[in-house]
Amino acid sequence: MSATSTLAMTHLVPLAKDLDENKVTPGVLGFIVFAVIGAAVWLLMKSMNKHMKRVNFEEAPEPGKAPATASAEGTKSEERTA
Repeated sequence: MSATSTLAMTHLVPLAKDLDENKVTPGVLGFIVFAVIGAAVWLLMKSMNKHMKRVNFEEAPEPGKAPATASAEGTKSEERTA
Protein backbone atom coordinates (compact mmCIF):
# COMPACT_ATOMS: atom_id res chain seq x y z
CA MET A 1 0.00 0.00 0.00
CA SER A 2 1.15 3.48 -0.74
CA ALA A 3 1.39 6.20 1.85
CA THR A 4 -1.67 8.05 0.56
CA SER A 5 -3.92 4.98 0.61
CA THR A 6 -2.76 4.13 4.15
CA LEU A 7 -3.44 7.69 5.24
CA ALA A 8 -6.89 7.61 3.62
CA MET A 9 -7.74 4.34 5.34
CA THR A 10 -6.71 5.67 8.74
CA HIS A 11 -9.07 8.63 8.28
CA LEU A 12 -12.00 6.67 6.82
CA VAL A 13 -12.10 3.78 9.29
CA PRO A 14 -13.00 5.97 12.30
CA LEU A 15 -15.72 7.64 10.20
CA ALA A 16 -17.22 4.23 9.42
CA LYS A 17 -17.27 3.35 13.13
CA ASP A 18 -19.17 6.57 13.90
CA LEU A 19 -21.97 5.54 11.52
CA ASP A 20 -25.19 5.12 13.48
CA GLU A 21 -27.13 1.96 12.59
CA ASN A 22 -30.46 3.71 13.27
CA LYS A 23 -29.96 6.44 10.65
CA VAL A 24 -32.06 6.27 7.53
CA THR A 25 -30.10 5.83 4.30
CA PRO A 26 -31.39 5.60 0.73
CA GLY A 27 -30.28 2.01 0.32
CA VAL A 28 -31.12 -0.24 -2.61
CA LEU A 29 -34.58 1.21 -3.18
CA GLY A 30 -33.16 4.73 -3.48
CA PHE A 31 -30.61 3.51 -6.00
CA ILE A 32 -33.28 1.74 -8.05
CA VAL A 33 -35.52 4.83 -8.12
CA PHE A 34 -32.57 7.04 -9.09
CA ALA A 35 -31.53 4.60 -11.84
CA VAL A 36 -35.09 4.46 -13.24
CA ILE A 37 -35.34 8.26 -13.30
CA GLY A 38 -31.93 8.47 -14.98
CA ALA A 39 -32.96 5.90 -17.62
CA ALA A 40 -36.23 7.75 -18.26
CA VAL A 41 -34.41 11.06 -18.77
CA TRP A 42 -31.94 9.37 -21.13
CA LEU A 43 -34.76 7.85 -23.18
CA LEU A 44 -36.63 11.16 -23.33
CA MET A 45 -33.51 12.99 -24.50
CA LYS A 46 -32.89 10.33 -27.15
CA SER A 47 -36.47 10.64 -28.39
CA MET A 48 -36.28 14.45 -28.38
CA ASN A 49 -33.10 14.40 -30.46
CA LYS A 50 -34.74 12.07 -32.98
CA HIS A 51 -37.77 14.35 -33.29
CA MET A 52 -35.66 17.51 -33.52
CA LYS A 53 -33.69 16.03 -36.42
CA ARG A 54 -36.95 15.63 -38.34
CA VAL A 55 -37.92 19.30 -37.92
CA ASN A 56 -37.34 21.27 -41.09
CA PHE A 57 -38.16 24.95 -41.07
CA GLU A 58 -37.01 28.14 -42.69
CA GLU A 59 -35.85 30.64 -40.09
CA ALA A 60 -36.59 33.84 -42.01
CA PRO A 61 -38.15 33.86 -45.47
CA GLU A 62 -36.42 36.03 -48.02
CA PRO A 63 -38.20 39.36 -48.61
CA GLY A 64 -40.15 39.54 -51.85
CA LYS A 65 -40.28 35.79 -52.24
CA ALA A 66 -43.75 34.28 -51.69
CA PRO A 67 -44.00 30.79 -50.22
CA ALA A 68 -44.71 28.14 -52.88
CA THR A 69 -47.74 26.68 -51.07
CA ALA A 70 -49.52 30.01 -50.71
CA SER A 71 -49.10 30.95 -54.38
CA ALA A 72 -50.22 27.52 -55.55
CA GLU A 73 -53.34 27.66 -53.40
CA GLY A 74 -54.12 31.20 -54.63
CA THR A 75 -54.05 30.19 -58.29
CA LYS A 76 -56.31 27.19 -57.65
CA SER A 77 -58.93 29.34 -55.94
CA GLU A 78 -58.77 31.92 -58.74
CA GLU A 79 -59.33 29.22 -61.36
CA ARG A 80 -62.43 27.98 -59.56
CA THR A 81 -64.02 31.43 -59.37
CA ALA A 82 -63.35 32.24 -63.03
